[in-house]
Amino acid sequence: MSPALGDIVSSLQRSGTFINTLIAALTIGGQQLFSSFTFSCPCQVGKNFYYGSAFLIIPALILLVAGFALRSQTWTITSEYCCSCVPQLRRISLLERKLACLHFFSITGRALVAPLTWLAVTLLTGTYYECAASEFASVDHYRAFDNISTGEQQEILARFPCCRPVPPNMILVRDEVALLHRYQSQMLGWILITLATITALVSYSLARCCSPLTSLQHCYFTNHLHNERELFEQAAAQHSRLLILQRIKKLFGVIPGNEDVRHIHIPSCQDWREMSVPSFLCMGNDVQGNYSFLGGRVDEDNEEGRSGSIELKP
Repeated sequence: MSPALGDIVSSLQRSGTFINTLIAALTIGGQQLFSSFTFSCPCQVGKNFYYGSAFLIIPALILLVAGFALRSQTWTITSEYCCSCVPQLRRISLLERKLACLHFFSITGRALVAPLTWLAVTLLTGTYYECAASEFASVDHYRAFDNISTGEQQEILARFPCCRPVPPNMILVRDEVALLHRYQSQMLGWILITLATITALVSYSLARCCSPLTSLQHCYFTNHLHNERELFEQAAAQHSRLLILQRIKKLFGVIPGNEDVRHIHIPSCQDWREMSVPSFLCMGNDVQGNYSFLGGRVDEDNEEGRSGSIELKP
């Protein structure tokens, strides 16, 4: 990959355009597969509406929930700015809250990409809407239904989406009702796309206008968050690995991969009991937090002079 193309891809990934496009494409493909292999309108009175509506709405809700749940930024904002069940470790300034709200709106916009894409594609296709609205079509102006009761009308209309055999004088009615439902569904789809586009543009403009940051500050803030998260995860992984290796060596006398058993020993019963209870500190005013399943006895101060361990001589 050329440097110019690499810069373009990196820019798209950081701006979210590439990710949003990929999510929309995957949603469209999933919708087509979902419709081909799972959807089958029951064509029965009282069931068409619920079946078609479920396929139209429930996947969109699942995608919306997944869009929030699968983003680590959602849980970061929730734990640091929204959760009031734990004592605050520091005072959060008004500027930080505004930035958190701005970040949450950005997360919401990305989480809405998949469900809105699902709704738009299904409405433009029209299959689910045609099934859901089949028994509610107005056919009073057709002479073929003049001498038919309301219950029989609904039963006939409910069979229309399945293309089941109908009397010859109702074939034209079935085709016109199908065209009407397709027209209504596609109009709703285009209206949804238009409203989503306008809302996204207005929301983005308002967010930038109400943001306490200038354009350059916002660019720096976005890059700062990205680099901070990336470098923090690398440093945390390295730090925790080194710390755990140190504590494991103090407990067992060896570390994984080391075959030198001259200093190997078995932890005491007290050590095993303390290892069984995780310790998650930094909830109060402690100077140093201890995030470990290895217990508080695994410290440098307590290591020397330990009693109760069994030395294994090679």
